[in-house]
Amino acid sequence: MKQLKLRSKYRSLFIFKSTETIEKEANGVSQRKLTPSEVQLLRKSLSADYKIGNIRLREGEYQYDLAKAIASFQLELHFPDVRDIAKRLYGEEKAGDIQFIRKIQTILKKMEKSGIIEILPKKRPWDLQRYALSSFKFQDADKNLVLFASEQEIKQSVSVLQSALNEQKTPAARMLTGRVKTAILSLIVLMSYGAILWDLMQPVVSPVIFIPVFSVAVACSLLLGKVLSEM
Repeated sequence: MKQLKLRSKYRSLFIFKSTETIEKEANGVSQRKLTPSEVQLLRKSLSADYKIGNIRLREGEYQYDLAKAIASFQLELHFPDVRDIAKRLYGEEKAGDIQFIRKIQTILKKMEKSGIIEILPKKRPWDLQRYALSSFKFQDADKNLVLFASEQEIKQSVSVLQSALNEQKTPAARMLTGRVKTAILSLIVLMSYGAILWDLMQPVVSPVIFIPVFSVAVACSLLLGKVLSEM
């Protein structure tokens, strides 16, 4: 009974966090920079309808608690590893218990085979594997419909994901625009100085050509310096 109360306590903690801290977590998303495959996985799970799983997802059991914990991380646009999950659910001491972690990994592997979660590839060989829910809605082995997030939470995460992606795109778009401007201005400067050099090589320098072209060359050189300093 004491263990069940403890689990209930941790469930209430991370359910509360998923709604209260989602905006704060989004600030970290732009720093982490989601990969295209992570973005695709988030979008797929957030938009997925009910999926059929062949295990029970009964509240109070390990697989339900683990799925709910992964859901809370995923609403924050983060894919947790097994220690992240154990720490949020059971605390620091359990997260450092190797035997307990192995037990949780075994359950997670069964959940992956049942289509409830997906195991993400490691970024580095020494990293722990990370996990993601394939959907926030399931029909379990007992034909029960199970929701791991409300529609409001899902909509909020979709909105935060889009904001994070816009923030990630802004520097790249600015860099691309800067490169285009640099190329155009460099071409104008080269052509202008080429025209000036050609005019100076003539027997008589034409002020009609020299003055406007020289002015263009100077102006474009100044603009090019400004663009390069902003990149």
